[in-house]
Amino acid sequence: MKTTIANLKKGDKALIIDFDVEAIPLKLLEMGCLPGNQVELLQIAPLGDPLFLDINGSHLAIRIETAREIGVEIVAK
Repeated sequence: MKTTIANLKKGDKALIIDFDVEAIPLKLLEMGCLPGNQVELLQIAPLGDPLFLDINGSHLAIRIETAREIGVEIVAK
């Protein structure tokens, strides 16, 4: 089973390993959402969407649908 950003728990850190280029907005790629970069789940909105992330020092929010398309490997909890 592939782990995605949507499967992370608050405080988990992971490395981005792959994603569906067609499903990821260009803006996320420009902000560092690329394979090899570290991502940390900072906060989950009260209703579970969006997710607030730190990707290589950039803080951003992404929708859960997008988070399901970004494969990661957990490195720290």
